[in-house]
Amino acid sequence: MSSENAPSRKRLMLTGIGGLTLAALLVANGLAARTRHDHQVAAWTESQAVPVVSVVSPAQNAQGDTLQLPARLEAWSKAAINARVSGYLKDWSADIGAQVQAGQVLAHIDSPEMDQQLAQTRAHLAQQQATARIAQTTAQRWQHLLATHSVSQQEVDEKRSTATAAKADVQAAEADYQRLVDLSAYKTIRAPFSGTIIARNTDIGQLIKADDGGVAPLFSMADTHRLRLYVPVPQNYASVIHPGMQVQLSVPEHPGKTYSARLMGDSTAVDPRSGTLLAQFVADNPDGSLLPGDYADATLPVAAGGQGVSIPASALIFRAKGTQVATLDSAGHVHLRTIHIAMDLGDRLVVDQGLQVADKVIDNPPDALRENDPVQLADAGGEHAPKA
Repeated sequence: MSSENAPSRKRLMLTGIGGLTLAALLVANGLAARTRHDHQVAAWTESQAVPVVSVVSPAQNAQGDTLQLPARLEAWSKAAINARVSGYLKDWSADIGAQVQAGQVLAHIDSPEMDQQLAQTRAHLAQQQATARIAQTTAQRWQHLLATHSVSQQEVDEKRSTATAAKADVQAAEADYQRLVDLSAYKTIRAPFSGTIIARNTDIGQLIKADDGGVAPLFSMADTHRLRLYVPVPQNYASVIHPGMQVQLSVPEHPGKTYSARLMGDSTAVDPRSGTLLAQFVADNPDGSLLPGDYADATLPVAAGGQGVSIPASALIFRAKGTQVATLDSAGHVHLRTIHIAMDLGDRLVVDQGLQVADKVIDNPPDALRENDPVQLADAGGEHAPKA
């Protein structure tokens, strides 16, 4: 029995030893794999701790740029036509959209009260003229009587004074009569200039009150063969306005189409409420495609400047120390610089203090970026760190 069991025990021993060896190999392999994984995670973590950034070089603004600002269009001439005579509207002959010429009749007002006042002042003028003639004749007769010593000098002087006063009364009556004649002419409403009727707020039979500022005007009209373009220019950009300046404008109802306008002048003062300088341009509008009251986008040319460089607006950092940018030195470390923005062109900025053309500016800097932090360039080549 013992001789037969000996080989079995030996086989069991060898099997146990093989199992232990295999288990040891599996454990060793697992530990090695875990170690490699830990090293990869550590390397990845270290690589992620160093921000990856891209840099841009400040550009010298040698060819100039453009500045786009909101603007508004107004008619070359615009008038609200009110009544100067009270009465009732007798008729009208021009509706909205009508093209009228200067002096063309738009409507008539029936004013019996004005007619009666005119007749009364005419009669009063005739009365004063008759009185003045009698006074003048009397003064002349008394002057002849003075030569024969039939009257005194005092009486002659009184007659002359009466004649002079009567003449002054005639002049006053003539002025009053002429005033009503001129006012009566306003019973006919006429166009003050050539243009387009843009509003009609009256109709036949409507009661008209003279110079009633609380009521809408009878008509409104505008001259649109040319339009005024008003552009509020921020104070920082006021220097771009110069005589002879040409700008381009566009309106929403004509996408893709641009119009030209030339400078007429500016307000020569900055509005303290908005901080802008109001510039006025004139745009020709022969086909009427531009409408008064339109919102417009005005594109102003900005001349090339000898000072300052331009950078993307995405490079800015706004912190407690003010407006800054992050620059990269040759050793790959970050340095924060405070800058002064001379001009904001929307997606680009013109900086006149704090940067040079040779600097490397970090674009879209991370929020956590601090002074002297190490960083890695995005275009350094290949993968930046092993993948976990």
